[in-house]
Amino acid sequence: MVRWDAETLWQAIEPRLPGFTVEIVPEIDSTNTELMRRARAGRLEPVLLVAERQTAGRGRLGRSWHSGAGGEPAAGGRRPEGPASLTFSLGLPLAPASWSGLSLAIGVALAESLHPDVRIKWPNDLWWQDRKLAGVLVETAAAPGLSGDQRQAVIGVGINILPPDAAGLSTPAAWLQELSPSLDAPAALGRVAPALVAMVQTFKAGGFAPLRARFQARDALAGRTVVLSDGTQGVAQGVGEDGALLVHTSRAMMQITSAEVSVRPQAGS
Repeated sequence: MVRWDAETLWQAIEPRLPGFTVEIVPEIDSTNTELMRRARAGRLEPVLLVAERQTAGRGRLGRSWHSGAGGEPAAGGRRPEGPASLTFSLGLPLAPASWSGLSLAIGVALAESLHPDVRIKWPNDLWWQDRKLAGVLVETAAAPGLSGDQRQAVIGVGINILPPDAAGLSTPAAWLQELSPSLDAPAALGRVAPALVAMVQTFKAGGFAPLRARFQARDALAGRTVVLSDGTQGVAQGVGEDGALLVHTSRAMMQITSAEVSVRPQAGS
């Protein structure tokens, strides 16, 4: 049985976010999908929804995110206890001056709170040793009860805690206990959730530009040859003040702003 210290988490966050609640469920289709459903129904209270298992988790570009109750068997065939991944979504009304760079800001909060060696791969993944450790999915919705420029923001996070299934993957994913063996899903949540809420409020107040240097310190692509989804090659040169990826190609410096563009570093670069 997983022991989640929801009360301590609530006490750490509620003073920053009045009306905040923590919900932990054993199984759900997708925490992001559920909070988007609530938003469209006018349920806008700030909430952290944690699922021990997702049956239809979603990532960027329509990809699935699988999460379950146990990891791959360890040496000797013993299957580790506890969730193989930490999956949760934060939902709250938000009206920043600009939404640009929000996923990067979230990546900064997660990386800084997890481990010094975790890097951020534009626009919304965490990497360790060029392997995906975690992903972020940000969605927004217009909803009844919101005023002015407010939208309901739903920020989904999935972090591999134990070795995930590598079937069908060209590169096996990373998992958190490779870096910090003592961190199970509840302990990781206790680290990242307060940092995430604080970052969202920082972003709301000042946007991405003041966070740019912190992102650059964790940038997994800087100085590396990358290939865009249209086949264009260039060298990644960090990000702009709006979070756009800067890629120096043979023709010009490109600013990549669409998260729908896939960016992959070349091996050995």
